Amino acid sequence: MSLVDTVKNVFVPIHREGYPFIGAFAGVTLILGLFSTSLFWIGLILTAWCAYFFRDPERVTPVDDRLVISPADGVVSAVGPAVPPRELGIGTAEMTRISVFMNVFSCHVNRSPVRGRITRIEHRPGKFLNAELDKASSENERNGLVIESPNGTIAAVQIAGLVARRILCWAEANGNIAVGERFGLIRFGSRVDVFLPLDATPRVAVGQTAVAGETVIAEFGGGAATPLVRVS
Repeated sequence: MSLVDTVKNVFVPIHREGYPFIGAFAGVTLILGLFSTSLFWIGLILTAWCAYFFRDPERVTPVDDRLVISPADGVVSAVGPAVPPRELGIGTAEMTRISVFMNVFSCHVNRSPVRGRITRIEHRPGKFLNAELDKASSENERNGLVIESPNGTIAAVQIAGLVARRILCWAEANGNIAVGERFGLIRFGSRVDVFLPLDATPRVAVGQTAVAGETVIAEFGGGAATPLVRVS
């Protein structure tokens, strides 16, 4: 590995959405430093955290239409049947829902779980409950993408959390999206739900850590049952 590759691996790219926040944190830190050394160091730590929060690393995404890839970094908080949000217009029947919870230390850039055409994007105002709660799916502010994939209709729903106050989505309806492609970001601490047809087999379990754009969370056409897990 070259020195350039080593440096690139240490200094992860920052998403442009984070520049104003990092600049604001740095500015306040400099002002605080005029009055107190202790406050300066506290501000410096918070500035470093802000830069870390908005990191946007490259990911190696499996390209296989049978696979569903995690849309977010974080911990799998739910796997099971659930009715998708009504505003998405994809019916009232239960689908397989896989939820990934992002805390304030997770990378918050969201990526598409499958490839396909985005047929609908719907934003709904709501509450800001703890995103780990199951009722956050129905009561919190959220933004949903409906994707027509090679395996049927799939939805990815960005859900605001207790600290999060802003959902960003730069994808456009009626456009195509690739698996692993960046489509949005949530500030600061949140969750993403993926709704899949019932013939999709989950490949993750509650409590498992997922990596956006890399971790396989479900599979179509898989003959094996949902894998058993153990904590060790």
